[in-house]
Amino acid sequence: MLSDIEIAQKASLKTIAEIAKKANIPEESIEPYGKYKGKIDLKLSQELGEQPSGKLIYVTAITPTAAGEGKTCTAVGITQALGKLQKNVMLCLREPSLGPTFGVKGGAAGGGYSQILPMDEINLHFTGDIHAVTAAHNLLAALIDNHLYQGNELQLDPKRILWRRVMDISDRSLRQIIIGVGHKPNGVMRESGFDISVASEVMAILCLAADLEDLKARLGRILVAYNLQGKPVYAGELKAVGAMTVLLKEAIKPNLVQTMEGQPVLVHGGPFANIAHGNNSIIATQLALKLADYVVTEGGFAADLGAEKFFDIVCPAADLKPDLVVLVASVRALKLHGGIKPQELDREDLLALESGFANLEKHYRNLTEVYGLPVVVAINRFPQDTEAELALLTSKCQQLKAAVALSEVVARGGCGGVKLGETILQTLNEADNNFRPLYQQDLALEEKVFQVATRVYGASGVNYTKEARQALQKLKELGYHNLPVCIAKTQMSLADDPNLKGAPVNWNLNVREIRLLSGAGFVVVIAGPILTMPGLPKIPAAEKIDLLPDGRISGLF
Repeated sequence: MLSDIEIAQKASLKTIAEIAKKANIPEESIEPYGKYKGKIDLKLSQELGEQPSGKLIYVTAITPTAAGEGKTCTAVGITQALGKLQKNVMLCLREPSLGPTFGVKGGAAGGGYSQILPMDEINLHFTGDIHAVTAAHNLLAALIDNHLYQGNELQLDPKRILWRRVMDISDRSLRQIIIGVGHKPNGVMRESGFDISVASEVMAILCLAADLEDLKARLGRILVAYNLQGKPVYAGELKAVGAMTVLLKEAIKPNLVQTMEGQPVLVHGGPFANIAHGNNSIIATQLALKLADYVVTEGGFAADLGAEKFFDIVCPAADLKPDLVVLVASVRALKLHGGIKPQELDREDLLALESGFANLEKHYRNLTEVYGLPVVVAINRFPQDTEAELALLTSKCQQLKAAVALSEVVARGGCGGVKLGETILQTLNEADNNFRPLYQQDLALEEKVFQVATRVYGASGVNYTKEARQALQKLKELGYHNLPVCIAKTQMSLADDPNLKGAPVNWNLNVREIRLLSGAGFVVVIAGPILTMPGLPKIPAAEKIDLLPDGRISGLF
């Protein structure tokens, strides 16, 4: 059996010029990055401004498990299937981070015969966007510490510097650090730390900015510290915006690549959904909607994370309205939610599957009843699934009156998703769409957190640490109560405890920290044991990756 990278390496790629032509992107609007990648000039979005928009299909999933759900594979597969059905379709995805690529999860370009290409380049440095975000973020950090050292004209309080540093590698030993150690020329000694680059506010700004001017305005609004009088200090006051923008001038342009079957793909921006807002850039999505009749996009992790943040943060910011949601599930994942042991996963277990179905049902009801959206359940078939298990899962979905289709896109590419594609098209034509965000922006921050926790996660209530309560009060005093909330919590459960599977009840969300991202335009609410700088597992994926003598990469998945 071929690995994902071996399948990708055997695929026949079209040149980026061919892909651009298929997407109706003028030659003068494409800036090639080698043969198979390109960036799109931002002027094209302005030129297409009056064009009608296509249909927006949002792909999300049940709560992830170690068994796999296949959300990105399914998003790619749907795009390929709609291509088989002769539809004008485009896919929008996030850029993979090096953290999971070399850590636990591996790459994020799909799998099997449902991948985007060139897979190895996309999963590694790609076009340098994440590196640019890292550089812009750390430039601001350097300017802050240089300001402290050079006389501190703005009277920054060294104990209330909020801006940390970032890097795109998981490195737990940098979560909390002391900087400025040693002689006086080394700077002011103080506590700081590192987050992963995809959790950077600069990444969120890149993904939420409407254009270059909006990018600059948002960078200027970044809250970096409080001064000795307790007043906020912003990046604009440090004269950081111009240089940061220069570092991001190429990164703001969407990247064009292709599926294995030659459909155009925009890959742009890469915030995680467990610790950030989890969706690709507004610029890419809006451009795709002008270029294609059908746009497929996905958000990170399950519907309680990426989808909730898309509906409650991205859609209001960009005036977007999704037309349909695809909820991806697998028999294997639901059996784990039902209590089966991982080592017994390949054994047929209808009782575990039926018990674990509660997780799918909770996500489905959130999407249909809370957000008012039409939903198609995609059952991602694995080779070990039995006919009885697939029949039971299909029957349970039908009892919910959910549109449901089997997906075999990993094994068969677009051909394996034709039935799913037909179900999507039929549901788009027949189902009602009453989309609405969960909450109004003028609600208090505590009420927004409560709404997400109780209605989306299924919590009974919310607990706050003393520090979190004080931070909420400070934000209220500063006038930031009208911002949406971005809850950072584990992706492994609907709750904030990763060990609670299925659809947990009788639990409270535990909020331990509040961070204001005033430039991005939301408040990060950190709940439970979630960390904004991941660590590596005992056996990192990096140990299996190598460069072969002929220049091919092995072990990347």
